[in-house]
Amino acid sequence: KIHPFYLRHQECTTALGLDQGLFTLRRRNALRIKMALRTARKDDSMTQEIFGGAMSGTSLDGVDVVLAGFDAAQVGAYAVLPSVLAHVYRPYPPELRDAVLAVCHGQPLTLPELGRLDLAIARVYVQAIRAAVAQVPQVEGTVKAVGVHGQTVFHQPLGDARFTMQIGDPNHIAVHTGIPVVADFRRRDMALGGQGAPLAPGFHAQCFRHAEITRIVCNCGGIANITVLQPGADTYGYDTGPANVLMDAWCALKTGQPFDRDGQWARGGQLIEPLLQTLLQEPYLGLPHPKSTGRELFHLDWLQAQISRCGVRALADRDVMRTLLEFTARTIADESAKASPHGGEMYVCGGGAMNAFLMERLVLAMPGWRVQSTAALGMAPDQVEALAFASFARSTVRGLPANVPSVTGASRACILGAVYAV
Repeated sequence: KIHPFYLRHQECTTALGLDQGLFTLRRRNALRIKMALRTARKDDSMTQEIFGGAMSGTSLDGVDVVLAGFDAAQVGAYAVLPSVLAHVYRPYPPELRDAVLAVCHGQPLTLPELGRLDLAIARVYVQAIRAAVAQVPQVEGTVKAVGVHGQTVFHQPLGDARFTMQIGDPNHIAVHTGIPVVADFRRRDMALGGQGAPLAPGFHAQCFRHAEITRIVCNCGGIANITVLQPGADTYGYDTGPANVLMDAWCALKTGQPFDRDGQWARGGQLIEPLLQTLLQEPYLGLPHPKSTGRELFHLDWLQAQISRCGVRALADRDVMRTLLEFTARTIADESAKASPHGGEMYVCGGGAMNAFLMERLVLAMPGWRVQSTAALGMAPDQVEALAFASFARSTVRGLPANVPSVTGASRACILGAVYAV
């Protein structure tokens, strides 16, 4: 049975004339899983290391967990991609999502309220990790660690008080899953003068770099970030601006739906050019990298201010949605053109890869680029970030650095996170 995501992506790629990578990926992954499980069952299974990755991002929709097999002999670039053994998505209950959103938007809360929220997020992680292990009971007891990102509630990478805060108690997760947890991935990089984000470019470079072709990996979650992989050059990457965060917020406000499935609501709208030009004047877009951003900047109040400034009265809700989607596509395309004016290959992951209309607009906004999802490279787009944190957990357990100073601006490479024992 093919998951609806793959069916939607087939329709999108057929319409765009792109490849059918997700379907070949599906067949290839089935073989990988069989081989990885066979290896995990052997007594001499030292050639296979199993790590988990658990991620909840800026979109605040829920937790993705993967269990993945890594070739124990591979360090650095992955000649063979990790084998995905299980993937579970666990949505946040609406009341929990609302509580986290309120904190992200600056609503005051007491320390007991923060403690309860920290525990509530941890419990969702526990449920998702247990469900992933239940999918492949053969690996129970063999998972070395799970890399747990936690839920970001505030990210402030600039100024005198630079900090980032993720909640979801890793002690609770370790004890109640029976698996060691690696967590708190961002703050050591920030202590070394870095932004603490984005971290995924290090993993993208390990998996997707090409010796002769410029590639950009674009993670379209709540915020969009790009990883620039140029032959013979250092990896760099940064947050380009909003991906889904504004579109989701506007869709929820005006339709009551959490997101615009396949971009269908936006597709029926008209582009408001004065609003688009106003959005593009945001000072963050002109900052040099390294840089990172989040809901602290891009939220509904910010959007309402831009609508008021654009000089157009009585804007239709659907037209605003169409313009927000174009804003996402344009900022990604503009930053990619700066990196490689002559084009190259772009691979999209995250929720944006499932938005057919956004993918179409990226193709049209990026002549000279081949735009596809990461499925074309053998990795499902909804698994990339969780796989990245599985890889980071592996690096931490092995005592290896995982940040990329050319991305974050840190003064040196460092081991990320801390290990929380069972």
